[in-house]
Amino acid sequence: CPLGAIVAGSEELMVKARRAKHLFGGAMRQAGIVAAAGVYALDHHLDRLAEDHARARRLAEGLAAAGVAVDLDAVETNFVQLDVDPCGLTKWEALARLKEHGVGLSATVHPTTLRAVTHLDVSDEDIERAIDLIPRALGVLVEA
Repeated sequence: CPLGAIVAGSEELMVKARRAKHLFGGAMRQAGIVAAAGVYALDHHLDRLAEDHARARRLAEGLAAAGVAVDLDAVETNFVQLDVDPCGLTKWEALARLKEHGVGLSATVHPTTLRAVTHLDVSDEDIERAIDLIPRALGVLVEA
């Protein structure tokens, strides 16, 4: 748990543990603020979580149909990960192209993976627009 845990072991293990802690957010300050946002979401938006998951599924299926590399089996929540390696792009090149098209995605720790997240402020229209723009930006449009 990044908000409180004890790990004991060799110096080598501690070096690895420290790195893992940082990778997973364990060095965050004021983590209570982040936790408060999560509690608020659970208290006020839990009933609409299924909408976010459905939009993520629609996005993933639409992108996959257009030729974007998406692992549909991995889409179980509101996160969609896409692999830009088949496009011959690094994640940074892909992010720059997407930005030029007005699409904001996030980089992951993997060198060729991007992440899209659906949430309260993402509409059905936004999903359809993303399904249209992302393949164009990545240059992977499949002919219908």
